[in-house]
Amino acid sequence: MKQTRRQRHWIAFSTLVTREIRRFFRIWPQTILPPAITMTLYFIIFGNLIGSRIGEMGGFSYMEYIVPGIIMMAVINNAYSNVASSFFSAKFQNHIEELIVAPIPNYLILAGYVAGGTARGLCVGVIVTLVSLFFTHLPIEHIAITISMVILSAILFALGGFINAIYARSFDEISLVPTFILTPLTYLGGVFYSISLLSEFWQNVSLLNPILYMVNAFRFGMLGVSDIPVVAAFSIILLFIVLLTSFALYLLNKGTGLRN
Repeated sequence: MKQTRRQRHWIAFSTLVTREIRRFFRIWPQTILPPAITMTLYFIIFGNLIGSRIGEMGGFSYMEYIVPGIIMMAVINNAYSNVASSFFSAKFQNHIEELIVAPIPNYLILAGYVAGGTARGLCVGVIVTLVSLFFTHLPIEHIAITISMVILSAILFALGGFINAIYARSFDEISLVPTFILTPLTYLGGVFYSISLLSEFWQNVSLLNPILYMVNAFRFGMLGVSDIPVVAAFSIILLFIVLLTSFALYLLNKGTGLRN
């Protein structure tokens, strides 16, 4: 029976996603285990050792307060790095040309890589969540907000990783954005503190950090507290997703950086 265009597109998309998921599971000692160990150290150092001296924050123990931020930090880092490394590897090994010449729309190529990165981010997020249960009780006040925010955040940073991979010309350039942009924004995004502790000037500066909105909306979903309006957080993240998706598709259609 002759396949319809929709069926062919679905096969192409599902194959790409399956390949991406198998890829990071195949090398799980490099992709899944290190984040779990790193986040466990965060729980021990910041939660147990430092948190016992800080006391409560936002009406919760310090450990409870930072857990949502640490989970979100793991999700966005892994969603970003998975797509950045995978797509750049395809460029570096010159098999990206097979996708370019295949009868697959560019939006499906983008969707496949983003879905794979999102899957890795969520997988690591689940593992970090399970690890956190050994250190503290983890309530979930608004499950719909919690799930939707973590998925949207993973999608957003998977898109960022895709754009980074398009422009990168070496593996060193893949690590530049996480090192000099992503990590500082994460640490200054309210993961370990409430911005209400900052002066008015630095509170206003913090509002320019998109990760602040993700962390706080995710924290609201779990604990029911947030430094910013949750509606504003969803609006800003959806806006960034639309902008990055449009830009990534523009780069793909133009062929920018597709040949290393």
